[in-house]
Amino acid sequence: MAKYLAQIIVAGAQIVGRAFTAALRQEIRTSQQNAQRSGGGRHGARRAADDNVTGMSLAEAKNILNVTELNNFEEIAKNYKHLFEVNEKQKGGSFYIQSKVYRAKERIDMELKRQIKDNNSPPPTQDSKS
Repeated sequence: MAKYLAQIIVAGAQIVGRAFTAALRQEIRTSQQNAQRSGGGRHGARRAADDNVTGMSLAEAKNILNVTELNNFEEIAKNYKHLFEVNEKQKGGSFYIQSKVYRAKERIDMELKRQIKDNNSPPPTQDSKS
């Protein structure tokens, strides 16, 4: 009886192990595809990570706030304020839409901060050996 119980436990552990391995491989593949879609390289990986944090891509965020250029700060702020206020629950709006508007603004802000950081960072130094 103990022999059969041990075999069942081992077989169950193998099944769970295979499923975990398959899920992990799929997650790695998905992350790599997202990084490629975001431009590839180090910057693409950062964009993919930002997309995962906010739950939306930069393109979706720009679409929600109805902006085409990230350098038009006034338009971004105006559209955000309008959409956020229109969708307040007290005014009969949708909390879901309001949260999407908030996340869109958050995603655009993340991108703007990264652009500022990348533009202000000193260029990499190269050590020359003569």
